Amino acid sequence: MNLSSFTAPATAVVIGASGGIGAAVRQHLEDSPVFNDVIAFRRPALDLKDEDSIRGAAASIDRPIDLVFVATGVLHTDSYQPEKALRQVDPQAMQDVFAINTIGPALVAKHFLPKMRKDAKSVFAALSARVGSISDNRLGGWVSYRASKAALNMVLKTAAIEHRRSRPQSVLLALHPGTVDTRLSSPFQRGVPDGKLFDPAFSAGKLLQVIDHVQPDDSGSFYAWDGQPITF
Repeated sequence: MNLSSFTAPATAVVIGASGGIGAAVRQHLEDSPVFNDVIAFRRPALDLKDEDSIRGAAASIDRPIDLVFVATGVLHTDSYQPEKALRQVDPQAMQDVFAINTIGPALVAKHFLPKMRKDAKSVFAALSARVGSISDNRLGGWVSYRASKAALNMVLKTAAIEHRRSRPQSVLLALHPGTVDTRLSSPFQRGVPDGKLFDPAFSAGKLLQVIDHVQPDDSGSFYAWDGQPITF
C-alpha cells in the first residue's frame, strides 16, 4: 500500500495495536514505503482509562506525527453484553463502554493532536460504527454501544473544527470498518451475509485507502470501509 498522499518519511501512531484491526493497520503501514516509523501502543503502555498514560505516550514522541489511527473499542466483555432493550441498561456497564469508546479517544485527541504535522497532510482517524449513526438507527437495542459511538462522532466533528484553525491541512475522521472477524464481533456473526464478514487485513487496507484519498475539506466526516459517507 503506497499511501502517497502523505509526505515521506512519515510517522504513524496506532493505538490498540494488539487488536485485530489495529494489528492489521500496523502491518500495512510498516509495509508502506511512505511510513518509515510506525509507533504502536497497547495496554498497559497506553490505557484509555488512564489519562496519565495517554499523556505520557504522546510526550514520548519527539517528532511530528502524520497519522494517528485509534483502533480501540468495546461492545461486550465477560461481565456484560450489548443491551437488547433500554430496560437492560446497566449504569456501570454503560460507563465502561463510554470510557473506552468515547472518553478514551477524546483524551487521545487531546494529547496527540498537538503533535500532528503542520506543514502537510495529517490524519487522525478513529474506529466508529455504522450503528452509531442516529439517522440510520431503525432497530433499537445496543443502547450503550450506539450512544458511545454517536458521542465519539461528535467528539471528532468538534475536534476537526478546532484543529483546522492551527493545521488547515489536517483531516479528522470517524471510520466504520464493516463487520470484521474479530473478538468484538464474534458472538454476532451468525446473521452476517455471505461476503460481508471481513478479514482484518482486508478491512484495514480499505480503511487506509479511505485515509489516503480524503482531503482537508473532508475533515469531521464519517466514512465506511468502502469510501461511502455515512450520515450522523
